[in-house]
Amino acid sequence: MYEDFPTLYRMTTLRGYADLLRLHFFFAWPILFCSGYFLAAAVYGTFSLVDLARVAVIGFLGFEGGLVLNDYIDREYDKRDTEFGRLTRYWRIFGTRPIPAGLVSPRSALLLFLLLAISTLIVIATLPYPHSLYVALIMLYCYGAEAFYQVKKRRQSLPVAQLLGRTDFALFPVAGYLCTGFPDIPALLYFLFFYPFAMAHLGVNDLADIENDRARGMQTVPVLYGMRGTAWWIAGFFILHVVFAFIFVSVLDPVAAAGVVFGLALLALAVVHLARQPTAEGGMKVLPLFHLAMLMYAGSIIVGALL
Repeated sequence: MYEDFPTLYRMTTLRGYADLLRLHFFFAWPILFCSGYFLAAAVYGTFSLVDLARVAVIGFLGFEGGLVLNDYIDREYDKRDTEFGRLTRYWRIFGTRPIPAGLVSPRSALLLFLLLAISTLIVIATLPYPHSLYVALIMLYCYGAEAFYQVKKRRQSLPVAQLLGRTDFALFPVAGYLCTGFPDIPALLYFLFFYPFAMAHLGVNDLADIENDRARGMQTVPVLYGMRGTAWWIAGFFILHVVFAFIFVSVLDPVAAAGVVFGLALLALAVVHLARQPTAEGGMKVLPLFHLAMLMYAGSIIVGALL
């Protein structure tokens, strides 16, 4: 019996790290990051398999580092969580907050973040200059924006944390673009297209996690503006998303443009549902539609470039 304890401990620890890294979403981050690379490769004619491999590694390691940083900064506040069966289970396959649950120590989480961040910078350094500089600066900014978002939302009367902090997510595919491209109109249009999506997605995520955010004392969108106000927040940013989508498709091929249209249709269904049911349960129901739309955007850009 006692000889099983080390095995059980290792399994529990591995599950903790799987939840810390949100490993069941491992494929999403490289796809989104690489969509920017494929768009730039189509614009500049610079595609190569070696570059693609580097870009995929940068996207995976860099985003995972941000996820670990998120949990490390909020480690004390996450101890106040009261609801684990909805959003926590969705984002974490074993349904745990591994640091406050004692599955991963704060020191280990910090070391893992540093390992991921340094490894990402090493791979970024292999990119040709000035692309390596572009991507490294965005990475450092994004980690800073993530930290700002996590801390600022603890005490605010206006959604400054959300509006500024979530620029990190909007810049993520742009960083993929700059792995081989330059700061230009397509890069700007990708940012303008993706930023309203990131803000609408944030509203849905916060709507689904309202109980925990209230327990933590976080000034998220639903806490600041209520459930109905959050539905308006999501609808407003969706409208901005649609406006910039019509501009963004001007630099896309027909396959990618079709993917954008189908993605917008999914989001429209989500917005209509939330208008009727602006609740945590409603947010949880439509959150997968946002992620499916995001994958449709990124996947269609990749497929279009390959064709």
